Amino acid sequence: MQSRRNFIAKGLFGLGAVTLASPVLLASEEEEQNLAKKIQIQSNDVILFQGDSITDAGRNKENLQPNDTNAFGSGYAMMAAAQLLNTHAAKNIKVYNRGISGNRIPDLLERWEKDTLALRPTILSIMIGVNDFWRTKDSGAHNTPEAYKEQYQQLLRLTLEKLPNVRLIICEPFGVKGVKHVTDDWYPDFPKYQQVAKEVAQEFGAVFLPYQQVFDEAARRGAGDYWTTDGVHTSMAGANLMAESWLKLIK
Repeated sequence: MQSRRNFIAKGLFGLGAVTLASPVLLASEEEEQNLAKKIQIQSNDVILFQGDSITDAGRNKENLQPNDTNAFGSGYAMMAAAQLLNTHAAKNIKVYNRGISGNRIPDLLERWEKDTLALRPTILSIMIGVNDFWRTKDSGAHNTPEAYKEQYQQLLRLTLEKLPNVRLIICEPFGVKGVKHVTDDWYPDFPKYQQVAKEVAQEFGAVFLPYQQVFDEAARRGAGDYWTTDGVHTSMAGANLMAESWLKLIK
């Protein structure tokens, strides 16, 4: 992943669009192999969960300490962090949660220096996008999939410029159709934002976590309102489902 990451970073910051076009067009088997690789926890790793309310999950925003239950809320990030700290007790890792409810990509950009880059994560997990779409439905926001993609690319370019060796996890925004807020009106537009998340993961050499597939498969075992409270925010079972899926990316 790192050799390709370094190539991408050079292309983004110095070689220009012509040079960058070739690896994007040629991305095939090598791309898929990179996405399938698990991330290995190393000694002194700093792991950061970033995103919106799904990551926030009611955390105490006055508590900015790593590895502290009170600083994590009650969602997937807390459950995943607890397992990480248990499994890798000898590695002196630090795990942070900086998700903020309601955030979209523009909000992340505004606070990225303080809430991400200053922490110097070695593993960065980003769960963002549902509000970038949702606010176009309930608040009249004008943020197209194309704008969302440009903003996501800007965010990741900035990240790789400052943290060239960071290992990235891009989590797909998801919606459980038929549960409260996630109505037919979300389609076919919402999947365009999901496709953007997949594309930027491929472009920047990140591991992609297909959460929509995770919840679609879970629907075979339980109804949508078993996993989510409103189609987006998770129940206890849904948070655990997300955490287990996230941890499958780690070794």
